[in-house]
Amino acid sequence: MTPVFINFNGEILPADSKLLTVSNRAFRYGDGLFESMRLMKGQLKFAEMHADRLQRGMKALKIDGYSQMDAWFLKEKAEDLSRRNKVKHGRLRLTVYRNSEGLYTPTQNKMGWCLELTPVDEPRYFLNEKGLIMDIYEELPKPTNYLSNIKTCNSLIYVMAGLYKTQNKLDDVFLLNQNGNLCEAGSSNIFIWYKNHLYTPALSEGCVEGVMRQVIINIAKQNNIPVTEAQISPDILYEAEEVFLTNAGRGIQCVMGFGVRRYFNEISKVLVEELNKL
Repeated sequence: MTPVFINFNGEILPADSKLLTVSNRAFRYGDGLFESMRLMKGQLKFAEMHADRLQRGMKALKIDGYSQMDAWFLKEKAEDLSRRNKVKHGRLRLTVYRNSEGLYTPTQNKMGWCLELTPVDEPRYFLNEKGLIMDIYEELPKPTNYLSNIKTCNSLIYVMAGLYKTQNKLDDVFLLNQNGNLCEAGSSNIFIWYKNHLYTPALSEGCVEGVMRQVIINIAKQNNIPVTEAQISPDILYEAEEVFLTNAGRGIQCVMGFGVRRYFNEISKVLVEELNKL
């Protein structure tokens, strides 16, 4: 079922409405950012964490109106759109853009936004039955700067990684940063279980500051699973016992293979069970 309605700047409109002009800054310059969120049983998951990340991202991009984008606002808009579309479980995308004229230099920093909902017939997080087959995408390293942790509307690196994934018949790819270390996957954060310790690339390595990444770090700590945010060489992929990916939409996805290496999925089973208790 395709959703019938979206929320565009506070107005509920048909999802196929033609709303943007060619001067829209998100279209022209990728001048904006977005949140990918999960709706379950008509409720927005981890609203406080999404609001916190969104507000910090808007502040960093100098887009006005970030104080309006609090957890209450996100919950209210998500639940309203859920009712309008008669969809209880789904993925939400909130795009926030600089609503302004000007060329590269904007004439003002007013915000505009749009909330979309895609139905997903899953009332909780499920671990993927068939593990992912992955490889390293080396053609385009990700730079490390303060924009790297934000989900901006400039997604060319992920588009190119996606094309590489399709061409090479892979399920996903590992992205490296400018120093050749592990950064993230095509649309997820990476976790690696190695010698009874969980590792994930530190934010200083240029990965997106995933909400699910932080949720999983918190769950690991609460369950006495040692976890470290680190600088990680891709060579660890040949030694690791387990590798899994996290994002707000899917929760946890386990990786089955990298080259000839095959992985277990024991820690991910424990974590997804705990995740569904939240």
